[in-house]
Amino acid sequence: MKISIIGAGSFGTAMAAVAASCGNDVVLWAHDPNIAVEIEQTRHNPIYLPTIALDAHVHATNSLAEAVGFSDVLFMIVPSHHFRGVLAQIRPHLQRPVSIVSGTKGIENDTLMRMSEVTEIELKDALRSFAVLSGPTFALETARGDPTAAVVASTDLALAEQVQHAMSCPTFRLYNSNDVAGVELAGSLKNVIAIAAGVLEGLGLGSNTTAALITRGLHEMTKLAIALGGRLETLAGLAGMGDLVLTCTGSLSRNRSVGVALGKGKPLTEILSETRAVAEGVRTSKAAKELAERHHIDMPITVEMVRVLHENESPRVALQRLMTRSLKAEAAL
Repeated sequence: MKISIIGAGSFGTAMAAVAASCGNDVVLWAHDPNIAVEIEQTRHNPIYLPTIALDAHVHATNSLAEAVGFSDVLFMIVPSHHFRGVLAQIRPHLQRPVSIVSGTKGIENDTLMRMSEVTEIELKDALRSFAVLSGPTFALETARGDPTAAVVASTDLALAEQVQHAMSCPTFRLYNSNDVAGVELAGSLKNVIAIAAGVLEGLGLGSNTTAALITRGLHEMTKLAIALGGRLETLAGLAGMGDLVLTCTGSLSRNRSVGVALGKGKPLTEILSETRAVAEGVRTSKAAKELAERHHIDMPITVEMVRVLHENESPRVALQRLMTRSLKAEAAL
């Protein structure tokens, strides 16, 4: 299969490595021309995953026209706040309808749209079908060949199965689903909970607290996802529980790392200025809170994270407020 990957960050680079190892020809588009040149010359991305050697089947380019023209299946792996803009740049280069596979885990803040909804609006009749690929997939571990499993969801079963077969090999296993909303929301909402998990680490708290957070965080995620059309089994699967546990406990988690620094008292602006990596949960927290309010869903952890991230609330005060909420049944909505 020919695959075009739009975005040469950590996960885009990892997906290029996986796609090539599965026997596909890959064009990897980098926004930074210097990164594209460096990959072509050295087979390494100098900024993202510099220790990973990319196969000769991966060709890097800074030309969107070249990347779009290479394949009619485009993997969009760019930050959520750039997703719409990159699609708008892609649109003039399309000579035929394309399928989009999103690897982006975020919600557009201004519109509260998922990437599937943004894609439909931006590409209109140039969109053949849409899929989302998500799950517990730290980029470094995925790229170096640690056994990894994820899910690809599409209402077009043919596309889901095409991507599933093309991207599955001995080190990377894909399952298919038709629950696009559930997979998109699970991948986005877990980042907010992961920041909270990092805050607990930064505060010096133990495993009891983290286990409670993960469990109640999953409860929040599930309630909102179901309200927006997702399914319970999706939130209990790889895109939900699997990715949540990974991101809340793994040291490679960008969102968790932001939380650790917050818990230790570092200002958010300083934390974000020190890295080029994007912690999607910072933006998603606001969108998640607004969606919850719109659909009358109680998401107390998310609400407290918005206060900590955007309203300068003390993490300890936020935690105390969570622990002293009115008592209720565990499964209460």
